[in-house]
Amino acid sequence: MLSHKGSQAAVLLLLVHAAGTVVAAVDFTQCLNDIVQNANATQNLAGLLNGDGNPVSNVADATSISYSLCTSSCGTGQEPFQWSVFSQEFSAWLLPNLALISQLPFGAQYRLDNLMSAVLTVGSPALAGYSLFITLLNSRWINRRFDHLVDYPNSRFVLSILSSLQQVPLRLHPDRARLPSLIVLPENDSWWKCLAEFVDYTHTWSIASATSIAWVVVAYILTVANSLSNVYANVQSNGEATGSMWLWLIPIVVGWLQLSPKCDFNRLQAAYDRADRHSMHAGTSDIGAGMFPASSRRPLAITAKEDDVMSPDELLTPPVFNYSRSLRWASTADTIFMVFKAASEKARIHLPVCRSDWVESSINIESVTTQDNDDRNRHGPLQHVSMYYIQPNMVQSLSSHWAPGVFTRMVTASCASLALQWGTVGAAFLVGWFTPTTGIGCRTMGYLLYGVISTLVWMMLLLSSILAHSATADPRRVSLYARIALGFSHVLRWTGKLLALLNFCLVIMACVFQYSSFYDRCYCNSSVFSRRGAAYAVIIETAAQAAQAKAAWIGALVLACTSASVFLGVLNLLLDTLPP
Repeated sequence: MLSHKGSQAAVLLLLVHAAGTVVAAVDFTQCLNDIVQNANATQNLAGLLNGDGNPVSNVADATSISYSLCTSSCGTGQEPFQWSVFSQEFSAWLLPNLALISQLPFGAQYRLDNLMSAVLTVGSPALAGYSLFITLLNSRWINRRFDHLVDYPNSRFVLSILSSLQQVPLRLHPDRARLPSLIVLPENDSWWKCLAEFVDYTHTWSIASATSIAWVVVAYILTVANSLSNVYANVQSNGEATGSMWLWLIPIVVGWLQLSPKCDFNRLQAAYDRADRHSMHAGTSDIGAGMFPASSRRPLAITAKEDDVMSPDELLTPPVFNYSRSLRWASTADTIFMVFKAASEKARIHLPVCRSDWVESSINIESVTTQDNDDRNRHGPLQHVSMYYIQPNMVQSLSSHWAPGVFTRMVTASCASLALQWGTVGAAFLVGWFTPTTGIGCRTMGYLLYGVISTLVWMMLLLSSILAHSATADPRRVSLYARIALGFSHVLRWTGKLLALLNFCLVIMACVFQYSSFYDRCYCNSSVFSRRGAAYAVIIETAAQAAQAKAAWIGALVLACTSASVFLGVLNLLLDTLPP
């Protein structure tokens, strides 16, 4: 039933506008007056209704007409287009939000990918909120793990690097001996330090971003105050609902500005190349021998070819695509953490890599921490370095495909993003429902479709990332499960992006139709979707209906603002747990 209603709404919103342009404009107030005059002359009250949709016994009580009478007497056209109303509503409710989209973090290598990131954000606020919140939770998770269990040279640099590089396809070399060498050997300390410094740039507040956000907030407050003070003035084309529907964009933009994601592809690549000039070393061929450099296949890489990833979205640096990288990133970060944890525990019990005795630091203090670990304790041949981090309980942990707590973080991020989306889109739905004629009409169905499609996009792309990550257990894709999972992942990703594009167009058109009086026609004003055969159109709103609409608008305003404020408030509560 819902799909049938949705198809009807989609056809109406996308196709009937062309037909409406060739149909004569309708003045519904004049049409009601003509019907009333005819009823007085003929004493035929069929189709004349009061504000509640009930038949009237007195012509003077008629403020509504049945849908069949509306189409037969008034026609199927819309009310006249008024440029002054359209321009005012468009500039007050929609234009500030369209301008605010430019403050989202982009940074992809190609412009088309930046455009797709904007389409995904607007086409699925649930996905945008999920990527933002999962990025925050991942940073918080890895920070707490390192803070509680690791005290080893470069651990703070590594923590900063891992938190910053959630916008790239972080990869470890399949040869496990390389990662311990990168961590343990003191010759690689400068590489960690330089990379941490080079990627520590800021994408945060600017005059442009602050002005854009302030513009949206002030415009929203002023237009809401104006609409509530004059409920009767063109109530059907008022942008109260569309303004609430777009309110999710403010916490998304502010949240990314506060997290300051490192997503500029060229800048990240330049930072990695600069750090690479500090040559990484793999180990010594024997004790006391000189160092030999690692091969060009680096232990830790931030770029990959399309054939090396299960989902091409992993290669796109705009942070809205973090949904596709979060599982692989968490697995990589957990592997690095386990190596650091093992090395830290060995150092804590004064067990060097290869020497028979522990060399105390030259720092003259009573208790030497592992951060004061003498470089001579960290030298050794390659086979000793690769075995240094192994503990009896670590082999299984390192081979785990799913990082600990990853699904808990995914559920938490999902709940936060869905609450934000449906708090704002639901507020728009609430306004449309209680605006006469109450029920589901064209306006309300447009808001409902936007929220449902947005949720479907989030579900499809999230499930796509889970299937793609599960397929990485068989990187050569030779097993039947891997091929099936990867195939479903591709189909879900393509379908989700197509729906996001359609939803992007839908929300723009829904706003334009609202402001242009396109919805002011018998079909839309009669709430046919929910009332069916009992559909009727309210022509003149009564005082009770206006009061009800005003109360609904206030409730929707509170709901939308509360949802956005709570999302942003929770995000700020968790910011102090991120790496410095």
